[in-house]
Parts: sequence; structure tokens; C-alpha cells
Amino acid sequence: MATSVFMEELDAFSYREAIASGAPVIVPVGSIEQHGPHLPLNTDVLLSKAMGERLAASLGGLVAAPIVYGYKSQQRSGGGNHLGGTTSLDGTTLISIARTLTLEFARHGARRIIFLNGHFENYQFIYEGVEQATAELGLRGQDLSAVLLSYWDFVDEETIEEIYRGSFPGWDVEHGGVLETSLMLHLYPHLVQLDRVMDLPAAQLPRYDVLPVRPELTPASGCLSSAKAASEAAGQLLLERTSKALAESIAAEVSRP
Repeated sequence: MATSVFMEELDAFSYREAIASGAPVIVPVGSIEQHGPHLPLNTDVLLSKAMGERLAASLGGLVAAPIVYGYKSQQRSGGGNHLGGTTSLDGTTLISIARTLTLEFARHGARRIIFLNGHFENYQFIYEGVEQATAELGLRGQDLSAVLLSYWDFVDEETIEEIYRGSFPGWDVEHGGVLETSLMLHLYPHLVQLDRVMDLPAAQLPRYDVLPVRPELTPASGCLSSAKAASEAAGQLLLERTSKALAESIAAEVSRP
């Protein structure tokens, strides 16, 4: 029996046994991206991996080593790729990584793969890579099912209202704000510097993109909404409810023949 849900912590024999038993493989996808002065650059990696750990425990799955780098930060959802510290992949590279990993886990014998995204801008590039791989596997006659998701889509309206109390800014500008900061306070409090939170109004950005970016459109904090209302209690609530909703939804999907 596997002694850990994390692939990189297992020996090869235990890993192969888990795959042979039908364990789904969960691939966390994050980014190295600035999250203001109060959160670490690997926030998206840490949160997607933490969500993956809980999902794996629920499903009897394994958590693959995460995709650490993500697609370019966008000014209207991540502050922008021009900000120092943010280190990104281009779309073609991320598509290739998602495709290659899908093919690799299929080669190992995995029948179910779950890409668990923690960085807003990644999604369509993961989708393209996985779609290419599953189409190729289908032509070979290999049966593999892939699920793609972003964990914040499993935060229900009741939880949003309970935490934000009518001030929810929208997921597109919840960058470095209450959600991520609260989860980090609960999971990795030693990495959060609350005294460095810059309590600025939510970003007011145009409904279009400008290239090259106009740096003055990004708030000075690099965050798109304030984290002032973040708390460890909110992080615990978010983690518990989101993990539960995620596990229930994905369990139903992976149980399909």
C-alpha cells in the first residue's frame, strides 16, 4: 500500500502498484507569480497541491509532482506579466507540458487523470494539451478519461456571502485577496505577512487588454483586491467546504464506467 499520496515521495514499486489498482492521478497546476508583498511567489502551487492532497485522500488517488510554472500573468486577472518575480511559460510550452504529462501517465497505466488548476490564466492551455493527448490516445485505442478544474469554481454562493459579506469582487480580480490569503493563513501561516497587506480598493481595469501593458493600470500592491478581511477562520471554512464539494463532484465523475 502507498504510504503517501504524493507521487514524488513514493518508491517506483509502490507507485506502480497504486496505478495498477486504479488510483486516479491528480496533477496540481500552479504558477510562480507575484501576489503582493504579503504572499509568496509559489502561492498558486501550494494551494493547488493542498487541494490535490485532500482530493487524493478522498478518492484513493495520487498527487503528481506539480506543474510549477504557469501561463503569463494577465493584467486584468493577475496584475500582469511585467511585474518582477512573475516567471511564466508561453502558451505553446504549457500546452506541450499538459499533453506530455497526460501521455506519460497513460503510459504508466493510469486510466483517470485530474488536472487541478490554481492559476487563473492556465486553464485553456491545459485544456488544449489534454485534448490533444486524449485524442491521440483514442486513436491508439487507449481508454483514458481526464478531468480539468479550477478549485475556486467549487466555492458555493453561501460560502462567498459568509466570507465576503456582499463585497465579493469576482474571481477575475481575487488575486492576492481574501480567498488566497485566508487559505494561506490556514495552511501555511508562516509564509503570510499580514502586516504587509496593502489595503487598496479593488482594481478598476478596462474591459479590454492593452499591449504593451500600461503598468500604471495595475495597483501598486500588484494585487487586484484587498486582503485586509482575510483570516485563518475564513481559510479553514473555504478549505473544508471547497474540498468537500470538489470531492463529491469528482467522485461522481471518476465512478463513471
